[in-house]
Amino acid sequence: MFGEPGKTKFQIDLRRHLRGQNICDNLIHLICEVAEASKYVINAVRTGDLGVAGTSNLYGEEQLALDVLSDRIIKKRLVHSGVVCSIASEEMDDIYKVTSDTNGFYSVAYDPLDGSSLVDVNLAVGTIVSIYAGCDLFQEGRKQVAALYILYGPRVSLVYSVGNGVHEFTMNQLMEFTLTRENVRMHPNGNIYSPGGQRNKYSPGVENFIRHLEERGAKLRYSGGFVPDINQVLMKGKGIFMYPALNGSPNGKLRLLFELNPMAYLVENAGGSATNGTTPILDLKPETLDQRAPIFIGSTEDVMKAMEFVNS
Repeated sequence: MFGEPGKTKFQIDLRRHLRGQNICDNLIHLICEVAEASKYVINAVRTGDLGVAGTSNLYGEEQLALDVLSDRIIKKRLVHSGVVCSIASEEMDDIYKVTSDTNGFYSVAYDPLDGSSLVDVNLAVGTIVSIYAGCDLFQEGRKQVAALYILYGPRVSLVYSVGNGVHEFTMNQLMEFTLTRENVRMHPNGNIYSPGGQRNKYSPGVENFIRHLEERGAKLRYSGGFVPDINQVLMKGKGIFMYPALNGSPNGKLRLLFELNPMAYLVENAGGSATNGTTPILDLKPETLDQRAPIFIGSTEDVMKAMEFVNS
C-alpha cells in the first residue's frame, strides 16, 4: 500500500492507486471511466436544470432533469468503455445489454444521482456504483468485484473498494482524484445515528432501539441523502445508518441492487456490518431490479444491537 492507514505522503492519483490493488487492467479502466464521468455529473449538478424531465422511472417516480442527464453521462461512458457487457441504472426500465461477450467484461449497476431532489436546496448528493464480473447482475452483493460512490458536496470525493480496504480520493483543482485517506476503518461502535423513514411508522423494536441510542447519548445526524449519510459514518469511522421496515412499507425504501449492495460492500470492507435485520445485506440475492430491503449499516456492535431490538 502507499503509506500509513488514513495518511498519504504523496499526491497519489486514482489510477496509480488502482494499479497497486492487484486487479486486472479492465477493472482499473472501468473504475477510472466512472471517475471521468463524475466530472461531467458535477458540472451538471452545479449548472444544470433543476426542473422535471416530464418522465417517470421504473418505480413510477417523477424524474428530474438532473437524474436523466446524469444517467446519460454515465451510461455513455460505460457503453464506450469497451469493458462492460451489461448496465442497470435506477433510471432505466430494463438491463441494457452492451455485448454478449463475457470474457474479461463487467456488469455495472448504478444510481446516477442519488438524492437528486436535494440539489435545489443545495445539499450534498452522490453517485453509487456496483460492479460484477461477467454479465449477470442478479448475484449476491458479496460477489461484487468493486463498489464505489462519489459524493458531490463542498468537495467532490470518491470512495472505492475492490475487496482490499476502503480508500478515499478528493477531486483537486485540476479535476483529478488524489488519495486522501487509505484503509478507512470502522470502530466497533459509535455515537452517531442516521434514521430514515417516518418515526411514527417504526415497529416497536426499531422505536426501542432509537430510544436506546438516545439514552446512550448518540447524536442524530440525518441529511436525507444516502451517500452523504453513509459517507459521514464511514469517514468518522463510527455510527449507524438505518432505513428500517415501516408500517405499510415492510421492505423499506432503498434498492438492493443500486444502493444497498455497494454500500454494504464498502462498509464491510472497512470492518463494519450491514443487515436487513435478520440477514447480511451481501447475502441477499436480487430477483428484480426494483427489489428493496430494510437496512441497518455501520459499526458492527451497533448493528448487532439493532438486530437484538428488532427481533426481540
